[in-house]
Amino acid sequence: MRSGSDTRWLRLGVLLVAVALALSFPSMAPSPYEITVGIAILNYAVLSTSWNFVGGFTGYISLGHGAFAGLGAYGTGLLVTKAELPPFAALFAAAAVVAALAVPVGYAALRVRGASFVIVSIALVLILLLVFQSWASLTGGSRGLVVPRPFPGMLRSEHHRTFYFLFLALLAVALLVWWVIDRSRFGMGLKAIREDEDKAQSLGTPTFTYKLVVFVVSATFTALAGGLYALWFGDLDPVFQFSILSGAYMVLMALLGGVRNLYGPLLGALVVGYALEYAKVEFGDTPLHLVVAGLLLGVVVTFMPDGVIPAATALLGRFRRTGETSIREVTAAELRERREENDTTEVSSERSST
Repeated sequence: MRSGSDTRWLRLGVLLVAVALALSFPSMAPSPYEITVGIAILNYAVLSTSWNFVGGFTGYISLGHGAFAGLGAYGTGLLVTKAELPPFAALFAAAAVVAALAVPVGYAALRVRGASFVIVSIALVLILLLVFQSWASLTGGSRGLVVPRPFPGMLRSEHHRTFYFLFLALLAVALLVWWVIDRSRFGMGLKAIREDEDKAQSLGTPTFTYKLVVFVVSATFTALAGGLYALWFGDLDPVFQFSILSGAYMVLMALLGGVRNLYGPLLGALVVGYALEYAKVEFGDTPLHLVVAGLLLGVVVTFMPDGVIPAATALLGRFRRTGETSIREVTAAELRERREENDTTEVSSERSST
C-alpha cells in the first residue's frame, strides 16, 4: 500500500512539473522560432493522441488518419474563405462535418481487419489527395489555399504564443477524454476488442458499435488538430495535408511511447517531433528526415516493441522487486516476523493434509 501511494504521488509530481514546464515554455523560449517548434510538437502530440483512440484501444492500425487532419484543415480554411465564418466557428463546424463523414467511412472500413484495414485507410488518403488536387476551383488545387490569420492585428510572436496555448489546451482535452474512456465500461469493451474481438463479441460486447464510436471520436480530435493548424500556419497544400507520412508519423509516435499508455503518444511526439524538426533544419528539404524516422521506428520495433513507457515501467518493477528481497534492506524484526508467518503456514498446511 505504501509503495502504491508513493507511486501515485510520484506520478502526480511528475505531471505537475510537466504542466509547469509546458505553461512556462513560451516565456523561456529564446526566440519565436523555438515557439514554432513547440507548436509543431504539440500538433504532433494531439494527432498521435487522437490516433491512439483507435490504435491504442482497439488495436486497429490506421496509416490514413492524416486524411481527417487534412479534411479538418481544408474544411476550416474553406469555411473561413468561402462561407466567411468566424475562424473558430469554422474550426468547430469543420470538425463536426468530419465527424459526420467519419460515420460512413468507419462503417465501411471497420468491417475488415488487419492488413485489409490498413489498405483501406491508405486508399482514403490517396482518394482525398486526388480530389483536393483536381478540384482547383474550390480548393486551389496544387496552388494551395491561403487561410486568413484569425488575429490580424497581433504581432507574429504573440500569434505564435497564442496558438501554442490553444494547441496545449486541445491536447489537454484529448488526454482527458482518453483517460475517461480508459476507465469506463466502454473502454473495457474496446480493450476486449483489442485482445480478442471474436471472443468479445461472443460475450455480448457490441464490437462494431464500439469501434465506430471511438473511430468517430478519433476523427473529430484529428480534424480539430488539422483545423487549428490551418488557422495557425495559414497556407495549405494538398500534397502535405493528405500525405501518408502524416499517418505514419502518428503511428510511430504512439508506438515509441506506448500505445496502451495515456502519455505514450505525448512522449513519442516529443522525441519524434523534435528529431524531425531538427533534421529539417540541419538537412533542409532533403529526405534525410525520413531516414531519421525510419531509424527511430527500427529501434522501437527491435528493442522496445511495447514502447518506452512500458519498458521503463518493467525495468523499475524489476529493480523494486530486487530491492524488496535484498537482505541488507530487511531488519531483524522483519526477518523474524516472516519466519513466524512461514512456520504458521506450514503447521496449518500439515493439519489440513492430515
